[in-house]
Amino acid sequence: MQTTIIGKAYVLGDNIDTDQIIPAQYLTFNPAIPEEYKQFGKYALSSVPPSQAGLPKGHVPFHTDDEFVSPYKFIVAGKNFGCGSSREHAPIALDAAGIEAVIAEFYARIFYRNAVNGGYLIPFESVERLCERVCTGDELRLDVAQHMLHNLTTGERYELKPLGEVAPILEAGGIFPFARKSGMLKI
Repeated sequence: MQTTIIGKAYVLGDNIDTDQIIPAQYLTFNPAIPEEYKQFGKYALSSVPPSQAGLPKGHVPFHTDDEFVSPYKFIVAGKNFGCGSSREHAPIALDAAGIEAVIAEFYARIFYRNAVNGGYLIPFESVERLCERVCTGDELRLDVAQHMLHNLTTGERYELKPLGEVAPILEAGGIFPFARKSGMLKI
C-alpha cells in the first residue's frame, strides 16, 4: 500500500450502489483473465445517474467510451457507498479503472470488506461531508499513515478516520497475502 497518493478526484453523491459501480451485464467478464479484467475498468460507474456524477459541478464523465482507465485516482462520495448487492466485482471495477482510494462518509459493509479483503483500493471514511467540498477534477494528496487528505487545488486539508484494524490487511495486499504473511496460511 502506498503511503502517499496524488491524483484527481471524481465526486459522487449518496447511495451509489454496486449496480451503478459495475452493471450486471458486465459480470460475464472473468477478473482472473487480464484482458477481461481491463473490461471492468471500461464499464466502471457506467450506470451512475448524471445527477450523481461529478457533484457539485454536475455531470462529468468518469472516462470516455474507449478508455479502460479513468484519469481519476480518487472517488469522493457521500453516504452509503457500495450499497445494494454483495457484488465482489464492484471494487475490482474501480481498481481496474485506476481508482486507488475511495473517501466516503460511510460504506455498505459488504463493499468495504470486499475492497479490503481483495486489497483493491483504500476505503477511507471522512470525518465531514467532503462530496460537497471537493470538486471533480480537484488535485488531491492522500497521506495514508496520517489519515489526512489535502486538496491541492483549494489548499484545504481534511481529516479522515483512521483505517484501524484493516490497515495491515491493506498493507499486505489483501486478506490472503495478510494471512500468509502472518502465518495463518502455509501456502
